[in-house]
Amino acid sequence: MKATCERERLLHAFQLAAMVAPARSPKPILQNVKLDAGTETTTLMGTDLDVGLRIEVPGFEVEAPGSVILPRDRFGKILAESGDEKLRLESDGRKTWVRGQHSEFQLPSENPDEFPNVQAFEEQKFHELPARFFREIIRRTVYATDNESSRYALGGVLVELNDRGITAVATDGRRLARQEGAASAVGGHATGDRTTIIPTRAMQLMERVLADNEENVQLAARDNDVLLRSSNAVVYSRLVEGRYPKWRDVFPRREGMIHIDLTVGPFYGAVRQAMIVTSDERRGVDFTFGGGKAVLAGHGAQHGESHVELPIAYDGSEVSITLDPRFLSDFLKVLDAEGSIAVELRNAESAAVCSTEDGYAYVVMPLAREQ
Repeated sequence: MKATCERERLLHAFQLAAMVAPARSPKPILQNVKLDAGTETTTLMGTDLDVGLRIEVPGFEVEAPGSVILPRDRFGKILAESGDEKLRLESDGRKTWVRGQHSEFQLPSENPDEFPNVQAFEEQKFHELPARFFREIIRRTVYATDNESSRYALGGVLVELNDRGITAVATDGRRLARQEGAASAVGGHATGDRTTIIPTRAMQLMERVLADNEENVQLAARDNDVLLRSSNAVVYSRLVEGRYPKWRDVFPRREGMIHIDLTVGPFYGAVRQAMIVTSDERRGVDFTFGGGKAVLAGHGAQHGESHVELPIAYDGSEVSITLDPRFLSDFLKVLDAEGSIAVELRNAESAAVCSTEDGYAYVVMPLAREQ
């Protein structure tokens, strides 16, 4: 294999592929990234067998097509530290040479044939939606997953696809985030009765891959895995096994709940202030709404107390609830500061429901009020 590449473009793609390559593995070859240099396209692949990425790299001039295994850490450092605009890569199957204008590196290379293939996207049935919207789905849900719980099914985002669109749900048992929106079904694609839970780390990789993408993406859910295709990349992931909670039952009945409209930015600022005195031992903040204001009171055993008032439009009867401010902060920070949310409350013992007008809803369980 002989090729000349644009260093910055290769660095960007290599960093994405390297995210998938494990630091340690019973199969040492997985700790590398595979490069396939072809006459038409050049592709990088990384996988840990559960999650995989194949991404096309522009800016390659290929003299002799071929494949090479590139060590994740050392080759990544060469790309990052080099100041050259272009680098020349050459491999004879046993060694790989990386040459810049004033530098040269020789790296050992493993057999490319031993690297597991990362699936290409060849599906005829899938859902199509804007990359911008799918990034928003990820940002608005992944923070509510639970990767430390023994309930393994909570370590991912549940995705439901039908002819009406897409619904994504994440929960850790104490709060639940749900985003709904439009997506086009192609070829009758739907998840149906299947439980499609995409691991948190796979969703985070998808968000990174789609960072600068403003086109449409295709999402294909199968029995045991899922594929996402963008204009230049394919992400593969096995699904999380396990039974997911009946999340629709978590949403309380909205009848009789008090409805409060709030602007995101000011409310987020008040939450951040009130939580300054909280600690792991005393996490709760008392939220009281009524009389044209919201009052947030934090009580820290060792860190003092906080009292924050915020003018609001709600002038009805007073209602109070104690919530973990970290959970509210997670919700508010993924929203536009100029936007608005609706907060619905029944009493101090019932869950609070926060929602936006674009299909986003968030349920937070109350804490027992500390004396």
